[in-house]
Parts: sequence; structure tokens; C-alpha cells
Amino acid sequence: MSKVLIINGSPRLNGNTAIAVREMEKVFHENGVEVTTVQIGNKDIRGCIACGRCAELGKCVFDDTVNEIAPLFEEADGLVIASPVYFASANATLIACLDRLFYSTHFDKTMKVGASVVCARRGGCSATFDELNKFFTISNMPIASSQYWNSIHGRAPGEAEQDGEGLQTMRVLARNMTFLMRSIALGREQFG
Repeated sequence: MSKVLIINGSPRLNGNTAIAVREMEKVFHENGVEVTTVQIGNKDIRGCIACGRCAELGKCVFDDTVNEIAPLFEEADGLVIASPVYFASANATLIACLDRLFYSTHFDKTMKVGASVVCARRGGCSATFDELNKFFTISNMPIASSQYWNSIHGRAPGEAEQDGEGLQTMRVLARNMTFLMRSIALGREQFG
């Protein structure tokens, strides 16, 4: 069974970013994909200081949520990173988490499927989408795509529920990600 880790970078437990994540979770569950969702936007996560201690310790020197997420990431076949857009950028807490998570984990991330999801009132989605995808491309992780950039729109609480195209984009993304994870698993069986 494929496993997906979803990291929701929003500080709002039931905000618009969570609406996008839940739409993906439904499709993953329908397709027999095991999903673990972690909400980190409301956590106190400091940024990486590039101390290099993770090379000695096998984990980040700051023992917090990042070290709790690391084994979930290692076990996962795919990673979804979801964030609201703040000034055409991802939530700073999420970026601090990702900087430390990707830097301090030394397991091979090659062929783990990545997908970024962004939520905004209107603008800044494509810049944030690009920012998050860079974590995947530097780690040999193929990126799952959808019928449009992986974005959903809404500002007021629950408003993303009204974005029919955004919800459809999330469903297609989850289906494409499931297909890609399974295809990679079959490829590994045949080609190593």
C-alpha cells in the first residue's frame, strides 16, 4: 500500500488550506493510499542554523516537530506540502520546518513523489507553488501535477469550498499522485 505524508503549513486547523488537503485525502482513501496529515502552521518551529550537528546526531539538534515528522517522511512514498500564501510566499513556519526537515534527514528521497498545494485569496499562488517545488527538485523527487497549478482560492473561512475548479484540481492531483507512486513502485520491482 502506498503511503502519503501531508504537511499542512496553515496555522488555521480548519482553514481553506485544510479544505484542499481534505479533498485530496478523500481521493487517497478511495484509492487505498494510507494518509498521515500533520498540521504544523500553529507550532513553534525555529529555522535552520546550518550547524551541521544533524550529520553527527542523525536528526536535527532542535528536538521538536521536525524530528517527529522525519520518520513519517522516510516511510512515505509521497509528500504533499500545503500552505496558505503570505505576501507571495509560503507560511514562514512551514519553510522553517522544510529547511530543517530536508537538511537534517539523510535518507534517500529519490523517487518519493512530491506535490505542493497553495491557497490564496487571489495572487501569489504561482510564486509560492514554485518556492515549495524547489524542495522536491533538489532531492530527486518527481513532482505530481494536476490539470492546473495546484492552487485553491479563498480568503474568508470556508470560502475555498466555493472554488469548484480548485477542488477539482485537488482531486486530479491526488489521482495523479497515486498513479505516479504506484508506477514508481512497479518500476522498482522490474528495474530496481
